[in-house]
Amino acid sequence: MTDALREQVRKRYAEAAAAPTAGCGSGSCCGDTTAADTRFGAALYGDEQRGELPDGAELASLGCGNPTAVAELREGETVLDLGSGGGIDVILSARRVGPTGRAFGLDMTDEMLALAQANAAEAGVANAIFLRGEIESVPLPAASVDVVISNCVVNLSTDKPAVLAEIARVLKPGGRVGVSDVVAEDRLSPEERAERGSFVGCIAGALSVGEYRAGLEAAGLEDVSVEFTHEVADGLHGAIVRASKPAGAPVPQPAAAAAAGCC
Repeated sequence: MTDALREQVRKRYAEAAAAPTAGCGSGSCCGDTTAADTRFGAALYGDEQRGELPDGAELASLGCGNPTAVAELREGETVLDLGSGGGIDVILSARRVGPTGRAFGLDMTDEMLALAQANAAEAGVANAIFLRGEIESVPLPAASVDVVISNCVVNLSTDKPAVLAEIARVLKPGGRVGVSDVVAEDRLSPEERAERGSFVGCIAGALSVGEYRAGLEAAGLEDVSVEFTHEVADGLHGAIVRASKPAGAPVPQPAAAAAAGCC
């Protein structure tokens, strides 16, 4: 079942990359195909930020928030975007960290990676680096990233503890997390979440507030907060998830998957 769900997600977003102007259809992470739907996509970015993006990146925005608005990126930092899609958050991050910083985008979908690379080239961003891989096994060394961001992707993972552990592993001591995701109210059971939407539509796989807190803390992160921003379904919300890695945290030994030669 895990492999089948992962393939459904891959196929859905490959199709979205091939025809970004068509959206993903009603009930997906990009919501309805009408411009009036402000729960998902580029509508969650300000006019100034949208003005920094090529049309292809804006049209391919399928997220449920704007993680770059809360990550407080600084000149020279290294940023990792989990599930980078068409590259909107990588492009914005690359500009925030400047030529001395780097913005990595990780995606498992070849079609999205190709679209993101084209969008970054059109935007004239030279410090955006796109990697193929899964967010459960990040191809970067331990303690190599200052900030981890993600936009409506963690909920799509079939192994969320692995994702949260990887976030903690790649963060430098003192590093921080600024993730936008769909999050359920604690009152909803997994079955009730599934009744409100599909897994590939970013609903059935959503963690609850309590599950998110417990998962990040179990991974060794602190100062965890989950803030609802807007409702996407009954009892489910777009949310900003923040956390940080203790400044004195030990650096874990590099995993075999980290030897990607990318940095």
